[in-house]
Amino acid sequence: MTGLPPSSPSPARGLPARGLHVITWGCQMNVYDSARMSDVLRPLGYQPVETPEAADMIILNTCHIRDRAAEKVFSELGRLRKIKDERTAHGEQTIIAVAGCVAQAEGQEILARAPYVDIVLGPQTYHRLPEMVARAARAGGAVIETDFPAEQKFDFLPDAAAPQTPGNLTAFLTIQEGCDKFCSFCVVPYTRGAEVSRPVASVLAEARRMVESGVREISLLGQNVNAYHGAGPQGDVWGLAQLAEALAAIPGLNRIRYATSHPRDMDAALIAAHRDIPALMPFLHLPVQSGSDKILRAMNRGHTADDYREIVRKLHEARPDLALSSDFIVGHPGETDEDFEATMQLVRDVTFAQAYSFKYSPRPGTPAAGAPLQVPEDVKDARLQALQALLREQQDAFNQSLVGQTVPVLFTSEGRKPGQISGRSPWLQPVHVTGTPDLIGQELPVRITERLTNSLNGVLEEEKVYA
Repeated sequence: MTGLPPSSPSPARGLPARGLHVITWGCQMNVYDSARMSDVLRPLGYQPVETPEAADMIILNTCHIRDRAAEKVFSELGRLRKIKDERTAHGEQTIIAVAGCVAQAEGQEILARAPYVDIVLGPQTYHRLPEMVARAARAGGAVIETDFPAEQKFDFLPDAAAPQTPGNLTAFLTIQEGCDKFCSFCVVPYTRGAEVSRPVASVLAEARRMVESGVREISLLGQNVNAYHGAGPQGDVWGLAQLAEALAAIPGLNRIRYATSHPRDMDAALIAAHRDIPALMPFLHLPVQSGSDKILRAMNRGHTADDYREIVRKLHEARPDLALSSDFIVGHPGETDEDFEATMQLVRDVTFAQAYSFKYSPRPGTPAAGAPLQVPEDVKDARLQALQALLREQQDAFNQSLVGQTVPVLFTSEGRKPGQISGRSPWLQPVHVTGTPDLIGQELPVRITERLTNSLNGVLEEEKVYA
């Protein structure tokens, strides 16, 4: 959960300055969405403030993926109610808005349990926020917008200021939203809607603005980002590989990443792009969820474990230094010890530089929530511990394999220790060196000297500079 102070267009002249505080939960797309909500509110005079106590408007941008997500939102709303009551007692108005996937899924319930909330809006409607603020002020009651609008929100958003936080060298850029896959455990198709891709021109224009403001690394975001099928400049349709090639041609853009991908959309052109586009980083988040074909069918994933292994083989053939991240769910309904062992075997076969693993938790309205053969919690706990131990062993081994190697590091900030400068390797590990702040913004070769728990130490190699 983070408070985000985004950069955005100047407010309209004559409007009073108002404080805006955005609290963001969940994925990188929510971080991007929070920045864009601030963009659309800036012309109304809203400026970012550090605390909710100083805010005339507070937005909770929520995520529905994790367990007990709705209850966490209501707990936070209880805290915000006290702030609103205190400000009201001092004659200060406070608008509380709940946005994101919990808002989409629990809209009326939020207003029933927290009637002091002024606005509830789903992730596809935040381009209408100025209108919602006006309606809430006029009517003096709650406004709810959780329908999927006919228009695409990206067609109505103002030009994004970039980066989302002033001075950032890295930025998120949403290019695709929604999902048509309907995995049995997932709420995304119900909260984000069908797959929609932004037009190529819109993506390239925003990317250029980011680079002009100093961004050197862009992470392309989407629920199924490699399902991107944006309208091209000649009326054609571009895939992610073609878009990545065009982005790589932007002068000053050093690095391109993308997440989150689906194995079913990992086509030959995108695999070849990892071979042909140097700016496309050799690190790929490609969720598999399970190594059991039976469970993959129950999950409605549309691929087998061997399909995944073959995709990984082709990726390594195209880019031998590519490393993988993934998502795993243990304890999906019907998962047996044999199914779990198949997952463990897939992990041993593929090896991952990083991974996220979770116990299955039911999501209301999803097919798996009412499925028979729910796995007991203690069994899920034991399986998760075993899987995480193996994944941690592989992550440590990958990081250790870099010790003694020289790798390009994009320096982004001062470190926690005096005289320390920090950056990221091509594989997303934090890397620390001793240096001066003028290193920030440069991509320089670093010889890795030490593996720490979650990062690497190194020393600068002066003979080569990465443009």
